[in-house]
Amino acid sequence: MTDQKTPLRARQGSLSGPVAGRVAGPGQLQLGDVAAAPGTGESLADLAKLYGLRPSARRPPVPEYIAQLWLRRHFIVAFATARNIALYTEARLGQLWQVLTPLLNAGVYFLVFGELLHINRGIPNYLGYVVTGVFVFNFTQRSFISTSTVMQENIDLIRALQFPRAALPLGYVIIELQQMALSMVVLVPILLATGEPLTWYWLLAIPALVLQTLFNVGCGLLVARMSAHVNDVAQLLPFLTRTWLYVSGVIFSISALDVGSAGKALLQVNPAALYITLMHNALMASQRESAPGSKPYNAARCQAWHLHGQLAGAPTKYLYDSAYCHAIVNPAHLWYYAAGWSVLALVVGFYFFWRAETGYGRG
Repeated sequence: MTDQKTPLRARQGSLSGPVAGRVAGPGQLQLGDVAAAPGTGESLADLAKLYGLRPSARRPPVPEYIAQLWLRRHFIVAFATARNIALYTEARLGQLWQVLTPLLNAGVYFLVFGELLHINRGIPNYLGYVVTGVFVFNFTQRSFISTSTVMQENIDLIRALQFPRAALPLGYVIIELQQMALSMVVLVPILLATGEPLTWYWLLAIPALVLQTLFNVGCGLLVARMSAHVNDVAQLLPFLTRTWLYVSGVIFSISALDVGSAGKALLQVNPAALYITLMHNALMASQRESAPGSKPYNAARCQAWHLHGQLAGAPTKYLYDSAYCHAIVNPAHLWYYAAGWSVLALVVGFYFFWRAETGYGRG
């Protein structure tokens, strides 16, 4: 009778003596190297196993961690939706700013680069080109910037509740996805008004957006962990993403750059440029029909595009001659590159974030 009650008293009573000396830190108890519980011949590891106890701050295995995230999927979506609504509650126009912000950015780029600097050379339907590019890039840019502060902004929540920490950056990417969905509602009438036909190709925008979302989630997890330990990351990101914008074909055609074939190829396969290109090709017939490599190579017509199509105010017929030039990257391979970036970012970002699971909110 005594042997059965002793472990129970050890579990219910306070730790003292040699047992207390083995408490390693908040939420951590080194069970493998402790003295026997007072009055018994059993170690704390045996007692923990007997009563199903485990360290509260342990890092679960990857499959269990993913299962925990899945069980909290409704919380993550509700958290993102509530945060999204709260973002603009104090503004008079409210949620309209979710659409107005990228739309105003696109208007500024169109005015400055299209009308004043004439960087629209060689691009048919430049207005639709810029608006689409800005909306797509804005999704990735805002995902990077918002997840860079997610751990600091929710430090009280992290310290108060036990849940998989990846739920926070994942929720912030969902916020940006919801805003991207609203932007697409505005983008559709703009493209139709600028002469783009509604075709079955538009359905390809869905897998393109899925791949971009997976890429944003992976990078968001990566950035969230980095900035959780180094606050300077959040300060540096706006400058890095702005530079990224200017090398991703958002406001100009990469095909028209004078950086050599290798330079054009590197710029074209960078993930932001890939997702923008896929969205351009899905929603804009003018981009599909003028993309280099979409027509059999014709040296004379390609040369005409270089000589006339890239001049300010070039006739429309020359803008489509770029289709007769050699492709920068095989158009059939763009989806493979985009999928590869998405999987790579998701796997690396998830593993990198998961490795530090027990360290968030400390210090």
